[in-house]
Amino acid sequence: MKEPQALNSGSDKRFRFRLRGRKCRSRAARYVWRQPYALILAMLLPFASAPLDWAQAEPSGEYQLKAAFLFNFAKFIDWPTTSFPNPQSPFVVCILGPDPFGHAIDEVLKGKTIADRPVAIVRIKTIAQVRQCHMVFISQSESFHLADIVQALHGSSVLLVGEADGFAEAGGTIQFALENNHVRFLINPDAAARAGLKVSSKLLSLARVVHDSPGNARS
Repeated sequence: MKEPQALNSGSDKRFRFRLRGRKCRSRAARYVWRQPYALILAMLLPFASAPLDWAQAEPSGEYQLKAAFLFNFAKFIDWPTTSFPNPQSPFVVCILGPDPFGHAIDEVLKGKTIADRPVAIVRIKTIAQVRQCHMVFISQSESFHLADIVQALHGSSVLLVGEADGFAEAGGTIQFALENNHVRFLINPDAAARAGLKVSSKLLSLARVVHDSPGNARS
């Protein structure tokens, strides 16, 4: 997979979230807080137990943070009503492959709702199961099968989230990135459009926007 371009420009500062004490703070966050997107940022940073130093963070702390991001991503993305069999259907969050979250994702999403639907967490092991999901976190080991996953989801409205280098440019929807103790996320609007998902412009404004790499575009 092609690696994403280095995220080191001055404009990227607004996408950085430094983990200090028991909450996430940064100069970029304080800047955005004064902007019309303050409410958006507040909803994206509900992390009461963020570790003091990312380099020393336990895996559970890292993935508790990422689980909270997953929940808040869904708040700013619209799924077609046809994605749900009936009004009572839950919003299904899946983890494909080895689960890096452990109990953290269950704790973060317990009792939460998305679009007035209860959240269900499902661990899946095969690509064939991804169509039952609305959001799928793809583990590092499964990222090598991203092309097959995208093909399997043709015509389905499923949000693909990963953290492998080049994930978004290779057809994933959202990619976590980590640089110098900062958590960032990249969004590929081409992938979102293929899935029939509408991403809020406010969420896009907080992300690094990338597009399909040449040769990786999917029909």
